[in-house]
Amino acid sequence: MTDKIALITGASRGLGAALATALAPTHHIVAVARTVGALEELDDAVKAAGGQATLAPMDICVDAAMQQLCRGIFDRWGKLDLWIHTAIHAAPLAPAGHIGPKDLAKSLEVNVTATARLIGYVSPLLGAQGRAVFCNDHPAGQKFYGTYGATKAAQLALVNSWAAETVKTGPQVRLIDPAPMPTALRARFYPGEDRSALASPASEAARLLPEILA
Repeated sequence: MTDKIALITGASRGLGAALATALAPTHHIVAVARTVGALEELDDAVKAAGGQATLAPMDICVDAAMQQLCRGIFDRWGKLDLWIHTAIHAAPLAPAGHIGPKDLAKSLEVNVTATARLIGYVSPLLGAQGRAVFCNDHPAGQKFYGTYGATKAAQLALVNSWAAETVKTGPQVRLIDPAPMPTALRARFYPGEDRSALASPASEAARLLPEILA
């Protein structure tokens, strides 16, 4: 059994699930997502890849759940080697003057508040040698992307600040640049797109994994 532990938040589908499967031969996967059925499918994929997973069907926006998760990781393993955060909320596209209050509140909660909270909880588990990985995306300022663009930009501001603060002390904080993939998030923004031209999450995971582990 590997002694390396990888936490993946947003692990039930898309790039998160693909990275969990790609990491399975070298890391024990702690998979966090809200959808139990999708997590169970991921567990099968991880086992088929020769690995093991601990499934955590939790909502990252629930503070008590994230406290319980991180305390459980500490009690069982005492540390994390890797945290990959792919959880994101994609609010519907809308003109800036017509942004729904509920869409904005949910986007802030998932993309900003939960990310900030998790940085605080996960950082001590990563210590000086661990690494945290986030996904780049820069829709801010594009028409109709006000809600997603603003909250994703705020998330990246948090991540970049954390990266600058930990250059000398660790953990390593990295941003990766996934190619467009046929994910549920992208489908909300481009419902009529030809998805056959997009990169698969599995191929992107294989391309990005060396960068993540370098």
